[in-house]
Amino acid sequence: MGHKLFICETCADQSGDVPGPALAEAVRTKVTPQVEVILTPCMNLCDAPVSLALRAPGKMAYLFSGVEAGDVDDIVALSQLYENTKDGIIEDARPAGRLRFCLKGRVPAE
Repeated sequence: MGHKLFICETCADQSGDVPGPALAEAVRTKVTPQVEVILTPCMNLCDAPVSLALRAPGKMAYLFSGVEAGDVDDIVALSQLYENTKDGIIEDARPAGRLRFCLKGRVPAE
C-alpha cells in the first residue's frame, strides 16, 4: 500500500534555518520500506514549522505542524501506527509522543 509521509522543504525556523530536508533524510533511514518520505513545498503552516502529512489510498490523511528535528523517533512511531491501521484512524496516539499535540487536522479517505 502506498504510504506517503510528506515533509515541508521550505519551512524556516526562528533562526532562519530550513530543517525539513535534514529531518526527511533522518526519518527516511528509520521508517519501513512501505513508507515513502517525500519533500514537498509549502503546506501553508509557516507559522509553526516544520509541517508534515501522512497519506495512503483508502485511509484518513493527517496534517501536523510544529514538528522539530528531535522528533525523528516520534515520526517513525507515528508512521508505524498509521501503517498498522486499516482505515488510517489512529485510536491511541500516545506512542507518537509529542506529535499527538502537533496534529492540525484529519482529512477523510475518499
